[in-house]
Amino acid sequence: MAFLEFKDSYRTGHNSVDHEHEELIGLINDLHSALGNSGEKEKVEEILGEMHGQISSHFALEEKVMRDQHYEDYAAHSRDHNRLLDEILDIMDRVHNDGSYEYMERLEKEVADWFEIHFREMDGKFHGKITNTKVTAQGEVGY
Repeated sequence: MAFLEFKDSYRTGHNSVDHEHEELIGLINDLHSALGNSGEKEKVEEILGEMHGQISSHFALEEKVMRDQHYEDYAAHSRDHNRLLDEILDIMDRVHNDGSYEYMERLEKEVADWFEIHFREMDGKFHGKITNTKVTAQGEVGY
C-alpha cells in the first residue's frame, strides 16, 4: 500500500492538473520508499530535487490555467505556490545540512502534510471551477 493515495477530493476538474497531482503523489510515495529502504541522504536529496522541479512546473501550469480562465483567487493561490516552493527548498536545505535519522523520520510526514494542506485549502477552492483545457508545449490553451 502506498504512503499517500490519490483521492477524488484532489481532483480539480482539469485533466492535466489532475494528472500532475497524481504524479506528485507518486513522488511522495517514492520518497517514502527511499526513506524506508535505506534513508540514504543522496537518494532522498535526488527525489526532493525532482519533486521541486515537478512542483515548479506544475504550479506554472495551474497558474496559466487560472489566468486564462480569470480565476478570482489567482493572486492568493499564486502567493501560496511561492510559499510552498520556498518551503520545499527549506526542506531540501535541512536534509542536506541535517540529514539526521530523526529529521528523516519526520520528513515524509512533513512533505505529505504540506501537499495535503495545499490541496485542501487552495486547490479545493477551484475544484470544478476551471474547464478542461489543454495546454500545449508552446503554452497555448485549447478547449
